[in-house]
Amino acid sequence: MAWPTAEVARMSGVTARTLRHYDEIGLLPPAWTGTNGHRYYEERELLRLQQILVLRALGLGLPEIGRVLAAQVDELEALRGHHRRLLAERDRLDALAGIVSRTITELERSRENGGPMTGINRPENLFEGVRPTMYGENLRDFPELAREVESHTATMTETQIESGHRERTAQMIRLAELLTAGTPADAAPAQAEADAQYRKLSELRAVTAEEYRAIGRSCVENEPWRAAYEAITPGLAAYQRDVIEAYATTRLS
Repeated sequence: MAWPTAEVARMSGVTARTLRHYDEIGLLPPAWTGTNGHRYYEERELLRLQQILVLRALGLGLPEIGRVLAAQVDELEALRGHHRRLLAERDRLDALAGIVSRTITELERSRENGGPMTGINRPENLFEGVRPTMYGENLRDFPELAREVESHTATMTETQIESGHRERTAQMIRLAELLTAGTPADAAPAQAEADAQYRKLSELRAVTAEEYRAIGRSCVENEPWRAAYEAITPGLAAYQRDVIEAYATTRLS
């Protein structure tokens, strides 16, 4: 049995335009094309589309998805692998939901009592499970910057660390609002946020365009970082990366 583009779009929620794009880049060719130019998809293509959507939900970009699918030999084993990733993602989101739920409870209690959040004894407990690790593999080519950031962090007081966490969280929320409003990554409001980030980072020393780009990539490729951004709003990690890339290209290159 074969389904036309319109029917596949209806079933999957993927637009016909996106399906055409997937065909154009070789990610999801149709089973065959009619003499009228209409694309038709069979069961094998539907299974491939499902895998594409699963991998996108896991945060992979189209180039990475293409490489994953190209490396697959057995579809059943591939689905088992996707299933394992989804279960791990579910566990991670459950943990994040628990963290947010506890924070909501503490905020509600503090507002009722007119005092601070008594159930959270240390400010860093707010970031349990979502605290980003250092830049990871993305700064392996820039060890000097990684050492300087780590050394600077080690000398900070708890008050300074708490203030930094709050500042970064506020900045992430502002970016989320821009993303939700449809603001392009290279638009002035988004670039103003990148400029503030860059100036803060440059208080240690001048940061090169490539170093700043590596930090932007970490927002997507470093799992704890990506989890922290995505916990605020889906797509925020990639948006932050794109904002930094635009800033590095126009202001630092």
